[in-house]
Amino acid sequence: MKIGMNLLLWTAKVTEAHDPLLAALRQTGFDGVEIPVFEGTSAEYQALGGKLRNLGLGATAVTVMAPEASPISPDPKIRQAAVDRLKWVLDRCADFNAEVLCGPLHSPLGVFSGAPPTRDERLRGRETMQQVAAHAAAVKVTLAVEYLNRFESYFLTTAADTAKWVGEINHPACGMLWDTFHAHIEEKDSAAALEAVRRHVVHVHLSENDRGTPGTGQVKWAETFATLKKIRYDRWLVIEAFGRALPDLAAATRVWRDLFADPKDVYTDGLAFIRRGIR
Repeated sequence: MKIGMNLLLWTAKVTEAHDPLLAALRQTGFDGVEIPVFEGTSAEYQALGGKLRNLGLGATAVTVMAPEASPISPDPKIRQAAVDRLKWVLDRCADFNAEVLCGPLHSPLGVFSGAPPTRDERLRGRETMQQVAAHAAAVKVTLAVEYLNRFESYFLTTAADTAKWVGEINHPACGMLWDTFHAHIEEKDSAAALEAVRRHVVHVHLSENDRGTPGTGQVKWAETFATLKKIRYDRWLVIEAFGRALPDLAAATRVWRDLFADPKDVYTDGLAFIRRGIR
């Protein structure tokens, strides 16, 4: 397994200002970083890819969808905008050799219909993601669809629903993400839920129940690591934590208070904790 750090703890766009952070993460012992992909040029991401290679850091990527580019919208133009948007993101992923693009790619973050997901929404989303998965395969990036808790989304909120939907998409470039934070909220038995969807899991986020430093809260970490070993998971493990550095993201993730004394504690203590857990 490879261990990465999600850079959304610091920024929504990685620039030269983050060069010392990248170097520090590599020096601490991380195998890679998870890059937010929201804006920027091909040249910028290619330059970033060069820096990561020079440091010996691998890469994954994360993005989210907006209402004007919703994969499940009844409006064909909005669904096409979702396809176009995700193709653009995937092209940027290819620019810096990201192995995985993860996130709630299925629907807009924080948008609710006031009802459960409908059959038509599932079908529309499936059709949209099949187009995106074909492009992902072409640029050699794997899609990792993330389910969220019911307070952040209504479309996919459990591992079982996500595995079923990904199975319906039925494309080798599209799998699902397991996130310990969302699982802690939504699953009756996280270990059993993870084992049940083992065939579809292509990416893992390790996130504490309060979004702070892994190992300091209520997530059932021993069971998580034991199950990952049991299912022979051997892909990326990425620490995901959120703070108040990015006001829009803090609002979207409902982070209203400081969850750690220093971001450095998150990645140094978090990495040490994960290594112990893997052992």
